[in-house]
Amino acid sequence: MFENNRVTKLLHIQYPVLQGGMAWVADADLAAAVSNAGGLGIIAAASMPPELLEQQIIKLKGLTDKPFGVNIMLMSETADDAIEVVAKHRVHVVTTGAGKPGKVFDRLKPLGTIIIPVIASVAHAERVAKQGADALVAEGSEAGGHIGEVTTMNLVPQVADAVDIPVIAAGGIATGRGMAAAFALGAEGVQVGTRFVCAAESNVHINYKEKILKAGDRATVVTGRSLGHPVRVLRNKLSKAFEELEKNGAPAEELERLGTGKLRLAVVEGDVEWGSLMAGQSAGQIKAIEPASDIINDLITGAIAEIEKLKRFAE
Repeated sequence: MFENNRVTKLLHIQYPVLQGGMAWVADADLAAAVSNAGGLGIIAAASMPPELLEQQIIKLKGLTDKPFGVNIMLMSETADDAIEVVAKHRVHVVTTGAGKPGKVFDRLKPLGTIIIPVIASVAHAERVAKQGADALVAEGSEAGGHIGEVTTMNLVPQVADAVDIPVIAAGGIATGRGMAAAFALGAEGVQVGTRFVCAAESNVHINYKEKILKAGDRATVVTGRSLGHPVRVLRNKLSKAFEELEKNGAPAEELERLGTGKLRLAVVEGDVEWGSLMAGQSAGQIKAIEPASDIINDLITGAIAEIEKLKRFAE
């Protein structure tokens, strides 16, 4: 079904499914599992020291011979180091987020790297397309972690109309129905984050995974708007503390101190009350911990089934 899909052709993958580049979550083990299952696994460089990122890339190459990528968070102090590590190891695909990707294009485009920025507005999409992006991820505000203001339902079709490169939809997508909806909106692929947090190969603490499995449709909240960096998380004591401080006009320094180290606290140590449980609104649709291959199979078979069902509406 995906022989003529521009995303699968561009990335040389079987299915147009990308795994989100989630800090502290997207490591070599998870990325390899996704790539081996026919999607595109991605290591999150985040704030990794360059030597650790290099170790992860080497480990991933030992776990799969399939294509994979690295996500570079441009606001990170280690972004420049990550770019050089990616260049050294000739990583085939790079996704970018949280900043202007100009230096990524300048350094990596001449090496033949496929560059896929994550964007949250039409203006940003048009800008990166002119810079030479090979594709882009249009991420709606339903996503977990750092988000923009426009929903996936509205962002994806407007971006698809504005650019000629392939658009990959992200934000609130966890099932085949969501994937089929993304295609209907004009996307040619999807990026999935929260559901892969609950993959069997994910090294995220079991407490974190169980909180996602127990989540309902209103389980998430957005904090950090006053800082200019809104973040979607599962509700807990930390999110309530953030809400209270923001409501009372707390200074940025106090909010930043509260948030420092909290993602690691959740992912590694399993503190689900004072850790930052980044998760998208799709958390309410996730009901099991299962292998990445089963997740991708469910996405693909579910999307095909929904597309076939929709065909009958026109008969």
